[in-house]
Amino acid sequence: MHTLELASVSSGYEGKRVLHDVTFKAQESAIYVILGPNGAGKTTLFRTIAGILEPYSGRVIFDGEDLIRSKEARKRINYLSHYNAVPEEMTVRGALDFYAKIEGGDVGEVLSLLSLDELKDKRISDLSQGQKKRVSIAKVFLTERDLYLLDEPTSNLDPAVSKEIRDILLRLSKDKIVLYSSHNLYEARDVGTNLILVRDGAIGYFGRISDIKSREYRVGIRTTTDITKLVDAKLGDGGYYVMSFSTPEEAGLTLKKLVERGVLVTEMRQLDNPLQDLFEDSSDRGLAAGKGTEAVESI
Repeated sequence: MHTLELASVSSGYEGKRVLHDVTFKAQESAIYVILGPNGAGKTTLFRTIAGILEPYSGRVIFDGEDLIRSKEARKRINYLSHYNAVPEEMTVRGALDFYAKIEGGDVGEVLSLLSLDELKDKRISDLSQGQKKRVSIAKVFLTERDLYLLDEPTSNLDPAVSKEIRDILLRLSKDKIVLYSSHNLYEARDVGTNLILVRDGAIGYFGRISDIKSREYRVGIRTTTDITKLVDAKLGDGGYYVMSFSTPEEAGLTLKKLVERGVLVTEMRQLDNPLQDLFEDSSDRGLAAGKGTEAVESI
């Protein structure tokens, strides 16, 4: 079991504070999804935990060791920047061989894992953005570490590769701590166990995703018959009959009622993401801060 703790951490660039008194403790092996509007401080948070930025105040502790002061402790971290930080002039295989000589790892294994075998002799400068992202991820997966900091790991990736990455991370998170930022709220809900919401450079929410509830529970139902005379439903986009409930249990009872009355239900899905309300509230509050910090955060 590992523990990552930030205690009153303030950090930023050239004296300009982006993070303000950030405090949280992640003490279970799991995927912690980091959400927040552009400029809220997500990348600054990653860079501070990774030791790239030294905080102006506070401490970053991993398993009792200070990550800022201890070089040995930082060796237990794998950090993926949202930039594709790989040498453009090298081939895919050459770049991964270079990193493997420094840190170890099986290049052949990660080439296969990220479906890069057909690209291994190509220069990185000739790759698409999605292919470069796969090389960056392959570099991270060369060696196993105890703490993974992944800044938008599935951006620019096709859905099949994204799913493979998420599956790998779900396996890793059984005994590692994974911090994972994403702008995809549905992906965040599917892959994450816990949520860290960054708002105006501070923590707006820290807790389990399962504890977050939607303001209303809307479901869409597809059936072979018109159900508007049986229940309070309206036909919406995509052929879904849309209904609103207070709880998932109410939706289940309505579904049972429809089936008992002979309605063939072919699909039922939740239409709203419980993270949406939280994220939109954060975005609204973070507009002013986003304009002030976005430029320095992308350095």
